[in-house]
Amino acid sequence: MSCNNKALLIGNKVVAILVLLLCLVHSSVSLRPLFACDPANGLTRTLRFCKVNLPIHVRVQDLLGRLTLQEKIRNLVNNAAAVPRLGIGGYEWWSEALHGVSDVGPGAKFGGAFPGATSFPQVITTAASFNQSLWEEIGRVVSDEARAMYNGGVAGLTYWSPNVNILRDPRWGRGQETPGEDPVVAGKYAASYVRGLQGAAGNRLKVAACCKHYTAYDLDNWNGVDRFHFNAKVTQQDLEDTYNVPFRSCVSEGNVASVMCSYNQVNGKPTCADENLLKNTIRGQWRLNGYIVSDCDSVDVFFNQQHYTTTPEEAAAASIKAGLDLDCGPFLAIFTEGAVKKGLLTENDVNLALANTLTVQMRLGMFDGNLGPYANLGPRDVCTPAHKHLALEAAHQGIVLLKNAGRSLPLSPRRHRTVAVIGPNSDVTETMIGNYAGKACSYTTPLQGISRYARTLHQAGCAGVSCKGNQGFGAAEAAAREADATVLVMGLDQSIEAETRDRTGLLLPGYQQDLVTRVAQASRGPVILVLMSGGPIDVTFAKNDPRVAAIIWAGYPGQAGGAAIANIIFGAANPGGKLPMTWYPQDYVAKVPMTVMAMRASGNYPGRTYRFYKGPVVFPFGFGLSYTTFTHSLAQSPLAQLSVSLHNLNSAHTILNSSSNSIKVSHTNCDSFPKMPLHVEVSNTGEFDGTHTVFVFAEPPRNGIKGLGVNKQLIAFEKVHVTAGAKRTVQVQIDACKHLGVVDEYGKRRIPMGEHKLHIGDLKHTILVQPQL
Repeated sequence: MSCNNKALLIGNKVVAILVLLLCLVHSSVSLRPLFACDPANGLTRTLRFCKVNLPIHVRVQDLLGRLTLQEKIRNLVNNAAAVPRLGIGGYEWWSEALHGVSDVGPGAKFGGAFPGATSFPQVITTAASFNQSLWEEIGRVVSDEARAMYNGGVAGLTYWSPNVNILRDPRWGRGQETPGEDPVVAGKYAASYVRGLQGAAGNRLKVAACCKHYTAYDLDNWNGVDRFHFNAKVTQQDLEDTYNVPFRSCVSEGNVASVMCSYNQVNGKPTCADENLLKNTIRGQWRLNGYIVSDCDSVDVFFNQQHYTTTPEEAAAASIKAGLDLDCGPFLAIFTEGAVKKGLLTENDVNLALANTLTVQMRLGMFDGNLGPYANLGPRDVCTPAHKHLALEAAHQGIVLLKNAGRSLPLSPRRHRTVAVIGPNSDVTETMIGNYAGKACSYTTPLQGISRYARTLHQAGCAGVSCKGNQGFGAAEAAAREADATVLVMGLDQSIEAETRDRTGLLLPGYQQDLVTRVAQASRGPVILVLMSGGPIDVTFAKNDPRVAAIIWAGYPGQAGGAAIANIIFGAANPGGKLPMTWYPQDYVAKVPMTVMAMRASGNYPGRTYRFYKGPVVFPFGFGLSYTTFTHSLAQSPLAQLSVSLHNLNSAHTILNSSSNSIKVSHTNCDSFPKMPLHVEVSNTGEFDGTHTVFVFAEPPRNGIKGLGVNKQLIAFEKVHVTAGAKRTVQVQIDACKHLGVVDEYGKRRIPMGEHKLHIGDLKHTILVQPQL
């Protein structure tokens, strides 16, 4: 019911006016002037681009025909200018929503009716849940809050999230923003989160998401090399089967509305000026329905810092001709007109870029003259009890149990009545939400969470995670001697790993390791080590120390992180998270410069990620314990043989006589042969209800494809909840083209002939793949 109708139902005029005023305060419509096409504006309501019954492409072309070149150019940048004569408002494109609406970008601001928004766990923690439905639900909640804030006039509708870069190197300061090291997981995360953000209303968008940073971007500032000057030398093989995989999934499966090009060069060319990467691949091969945006000041960077072009006009022309539609920064607004005047660009080039951004705005309903189907969302829809509960549940699902000697966990509130809570991260708030975060609704710190279960004795032990002195160790040891159990909350924060800040090593900073060891020696009860971090930490000392009973990795667990940690420690929640990245030993970093992009092991180079790395680990990818135990079995006998049919049988012998004994995926009839169902029965053989992730890895045959080098690769994963003593069956469809293919040295996908091994936990199943002749 509208505010006016509510007021009309009340007879008393004074009361009616008060009701109307209160209604308007809470009404989303009243707080934001319409972006364009206001029905009350007699000058514009008859214009064709305002006609909602016309196809969007017709409306866009009509609008383009009414704009001057200067007006078009001022709309090629993130702070797009208003066009008052056409009733169009200015718009700030840059908003962020990595794991909740953020005020990092200028497009969103907190205060007044919107003091904060739900701050979910950092992406690396949420990824550890391996729960695709959770990822999508978080996206849905974030977009509810984003629309509510837009209606209230304090946020935009275009969010430059998620970050789907591969966590290639454990030192990367922005690894916390990513879904981890596996390209399949990153791709599934991208598609799920984007679907949650953008909604399911066909071509219409709830908000517009953006997958970033394309591509081979995973170095910020290491050993004198920064992201603005870094030339990532990448093989076609690694581009195709690692770096580009999440972006392809984001566009093809998630139907994302935007992709952001990165600061770095790839093989000598800035990504934001690379026609092959942008126009040919994103828009051509993957069929992007949306716009391509630069990382902030990327065009300026490749002109002024990388010196890729001689003049700024050439830089503007190079980016637009390559397929860039929007510049985060002022560069295109300043130099594009000069590029047109010099004949480096045509006005039609500008039109093509602007058409892509205008189309997204129209898909968002910004030219519809009203706030559309989400107009009812307002302050009451932000930080709701349901949203806060989802933040807690996400933390429960993402936290990983790495060690539990002698089933020391869970603690008992009856037997462990006094708990020493020690460490620089034991009573933190902002640390829990990581980077690209907003203002949280509220916080529950680890100390507060544990205090709900037991009397606590609190000592920081160190002044911050840098832990430069041991002056507080004595008080921490004294607390541990007095308590029934000790929880050490250690790790990292944004002073150690962040954007522009890569780590130099993998050990705990400063004196943290000494604090853990000394407190463990002093404690008279079980010692629980809780680690907050985005990247992996070499805690071999604690893994091997019998006095450290348990190790928990919490990542950056969000606003409810302390409650989730406490619930897991005391058994109110059963941990089910799995590591989304390999934890390497400290000596790994001495062997692997961050600047080397190669994924595969070669000579003394040990390779990267579980797929290619040859060497010892602290904890492997996919590792995570539970308070219960699970077993796997194959519920039905799966196929032992698959025949791959070819487009052209006459060329079969030519294809198979190659030294690789493999078939190009492009030569196969992928739709013509059946998918292989794999039925995995998961039994909970313990005493606790719990969730379990079923991983299906494929190990290809070693049949001569040059430079393959893959150990195994994840092809599917499913999250399942199984009550104690029960069984659940998970079905996975194996697609030979999609799941059994590998990438050769030329970047071409092939299906090796021979025996492929599937790994499901301790189970192995062999599939013989052969050509259908």
